[in-house]
Amino acid sequence: MTPLTLFLGCVIPNRYPGIEMATKLCLAKLDIDCTDLPEASCCPAPGVFRSFDSPTWLAVAGRNLTLGEDMQRDILTICNGCFGSLADANHLLKEDGELRISTNAYLSEIDRQFKGTIDVRHIAEFLYSDVGTEKIKEAVEKPLGLRVAVHYGCHLIKPSRDRGLGSFERPRFFDELVEATGSISIEHPDKMECCGAGGGMRSGLKERSLAMAEHKLSKIKEAGVDCIVNACPFCHMQLDAGQQEIEKVFGKDYNIPVLHYSQLLGLALGFPPDMLGIHMNVVQNRDFMEKLKLSIEDN
Repeated sequence: MTPLTLFLGCVIPNRYPGIEMATKLCLAKLDIDCTDLPEASCCPAPGVFRSFDSPTWLAVAGRNLTLGEDMQRDILTICNGCFGSLADANHLLKEDGELRISTNAYLSEIDRQFKGTIDVRHIAEFLYSDVGTEKIKEAVEKPLGLRVAVHYGCHLIKPSRDRGLGSFERPRFFDELVEATGSISIEHPDKMECCGAGGGMRSGLKERSLAMAEHKLSKIKEAGVDCIVNACPFCHMQLDAGQQEIEKVFGKDYNIPVLHYSQLLGLALGFPPDMLGIHMNVVQNRDFMEKLKLSIEDN
């Protein structure tokens, strides 16, 4: 299996460090060779940075890619935005010679050069393609039995021509990863809808951004799930902290727990909730935690 280096991005270290801990615990338990990526910067955010200044976006992303190249390790991302930015930049710089030359001209000023010797992986894609759901099932110590609303997010599956992950309208790979933990993926209307956070929406058009999240949460609530599971800390923040904001703006209290996939997987692998940072999420639902406790004790 290809050795990896972990790209944390910005949101996880600053807002949800529990996701970092959960990810590292899961990777170690599954015996995956993954180390930290020293000196990494912001990816940078694809929905905004790339739109305004593509050459600078490529230079910053290219620098991050060269850090992985120096270590001779593929970069593992645990954020859809980081994955979208780094994977797209890696693809463009490998395929377009002129862009590679112009970007390397910038990188040469800091004694770096993009060579195109590594790949960029997303944790959901990597676990599904390289580890496999059967190995995950074999490693599960505590089948969870949770009813889960799966949130794919945008950059994980789009643009579909570059992702190679099957249908971007009705994908199944993330659902299968969730079901490998002993949980049930519950279908719900507008499942593939954006959470409303990306592309500068959350920063520039906050109320409209929250309205999109509120619509999605209303459909999830109607489906009668125990929690939402995502694979992106920015989506995580929008659906988790966003619930607190939605209550203030729209007066609606959804109280739906939100987990990153690494936290869900960590629970199934036998780690206690506190080790996985679940107590650090904004939404704290007592009924959910009690059900989780009973599920763990029963196993």
